[in-house]
Amino acid sequence: MARVIAALIRHADYQQLVDTPSAHQPFPLTREGEAQARNAAPVLAQLADENGWTISPAIDSSQLLRAWQTAAIIADGLAGHLAQTARLHGFDELAERGLGSANNLTIEQIEKVIRLDPRFDALPADWKSNSRFRLPLQGAESLLQAGERVAAHLVRRMDALAQDATVDTLKLFVGHGAAFRHAAFALGVLNHEQIAQLSMHHARPVCLEYLPGGQWRHVAGDWKVRAAKDRYTD
Repeated sequence: MARVIAALIRHADYQQLVDTPSAHQPFPLTREGEAQARNAAPVLAQLADENGWTISPAIDSSQLLRAWQTAAIIADGLAGHLAQTARLHGFDELAERGLGSANNLTIEQIEKVIRLDPRFDALPADWKSNSRFRLPLQGAESLLQAGERVAAHLVRRMDALAQDATVDTLKLFVGHGAAFRHAAFALGVLNHEQIAQLSMHHARPVCLEYLPGGQWRHVAGDWKVRAAKDRYTD
């Protein structure tokens, strides 16, 4: 049976608003981010060559611009390495954790909204990074809920690939660091403590193999070890 491996790729550096939880910001990559995305293609090609993997031309991406741009640049860079022209597929399911009606408000604005609403208790100090906490606002989700959403997408897409693959295949998923880490927890690859200890490098893959029976294992690519002083971003 052919092996199937998912490459989880965090989007490259983008024009993120200051003091604003990443959520669903619609802004493009920075020049540094474009360079990071270009550098990802040869890394993926070498990884595939060294392991005897064929890269699937079907690339799944978050619909957010920074992820789509990262995926498009990687696809262009892999043009000579793919048997077919790359096809980008956008999915809402791969988005970062949503803050609902507070999407793209600043931290100060969000805390003011909660403070002025008599229905809500004060926010915990770690509300941005607490995996289980969900803002009490319409449409908001917790980090764990976002991870479960992403994990369900990974299982569905990789299960379909496993049914059809005749050679060992690497499939690319371009999305967001926090959602991917929480998805890895949902898939049994990380324990809960590791979610906070680790992050992801911009546009560098972490590869998880989807095993017969529905289990997952980490087979290539390094997580980024988070420094204690690191600010929380996606």
